[in-house]
Amino acid sequence: MTAEGGQPIIADDMNDPRGLRPYLRLHLASGVGPTIFGRLVEAFGDVETAAEASPSQWRRVKGIGEKLAADMAAVTDEQIDAELAEAERRSVAILSREHDDYPAALRNIHDPPALLYVRGRLAEADAIAVGVVGARRCTHYGGEQADRFGGLLGRAGFTVISGGARGIDTAAHRGALAAGGRTVAVMGCGLASVYPLENEKLFDRIVDEDRGAIVSELPMTFEVRSGNFHARNRIVSGLSLGVVVVEAARRSGALITARIAAEQGKTVFAVPGRVDSPMSAGVNQLIRDGAVLAADLDDILEQLGELGRKMGFEPDKTSDGDRPLPSGLDEAETALAGALANGPLTLDELARRTELESGKVAAAMTMLVLKGVVAQQAGNIFARKR
Repeated sequence: MTAEGGQPIIADDMNDPRGLRPYLRLHLASGVGPTIFGRLVEAFGDVETAAEASPSQWRRVKGIGEKLAADMAAVTDEQIDAELAEAERRSVAILSREHDDYPAALRNIHDPPALLYVRGRLAEADAIAVGVVGARRCTHYGGEQADRFGGLLGRAGFTVISGGARGIDTAAHRGALAAGGRTVAVMGCGLASVYPLENEKLFDRIVDEDRGAIVSELPMTFEVRSGNFHARNRIVSGLSLGVVVVEAARRSGALITARIAAEQGKTVFAVPGRVDSPMSAGVNQLIRDGAVLAADLDDILEQLGELGRKMGFEPDKTSDGDRPLPSGLDEAETALAGALANGPLTLDELARRTELESGKVAAAMTMLVLKGVVAQQAGNIFARKR
């Protein structure tokens, strides 16, 4: 990704080793996002041919009208030179989809970034990553849990992916760093800007200590806009094996990330919050809708199958008679834990076997998860933990 001295290799007029200029000729045009970019490549066969086409040829591509074609034609060599110079000045590498350092996980999402701007370093280990997202205006509890999960994941060897925003994102990044782990912050603006400004030292630490990267798909000087963050969320989930939502209100952007993650086939985890807190309404709804309740690291590892086992999770291999239940369980909790002695069951199966009301079963199972007795699997299936 970098040349000697840590400076990124970028292209110039006479020598373009990374083939960036055709990409930038399209990418710098206002209105050419990943969807239009993908259609152009599909229509013309490759990026070079698409970049050299005429406005009339571009207009034959779905979604490109006269104005957008004019904007594309207006991109100059001077603009491309300025973009490359700005990236070089700020030690930012620009990766095309064909570059070896471009994350393989992003190539596989529906609308991968045409270019990925990287300040810092993406390592092979960053392919083993979990996203941690949540509210910007988080509660003290939410911040504590984001820091805790960032640390748990970092110590276990996962790279923590988040959005670099205030609140939950910042706490997750800090938790990963404090635990000696790696973290990647996905920005909703160009990397010539720092947003939020108070995280400048945090971002510098990630880069200076070689503990991860700050990345964006947006041109270097692209400003912060509210519409940027929805697109940013797909990169957070795209880089992750699963996404942990720590705290979110009913209309939080973190819920958009959770929805995108589910659409991408990733596991969605939710950290339960106070039932009387508006900032927990979103995550608690996720749990009701089938997200995996995450009370500790094992709840995450268990969902990751063979990878989870390699990272430290071992399924319960003892029978109910071999290990006693913890003290403090009520009658319903004890009955339900006993029903799981021979293997995982759904809520409906647990209700039938214990003859308890379904509402009481759901409440008791939530408490058993929080007490570390059972783990919730995808599809509201529950299993005894080791």
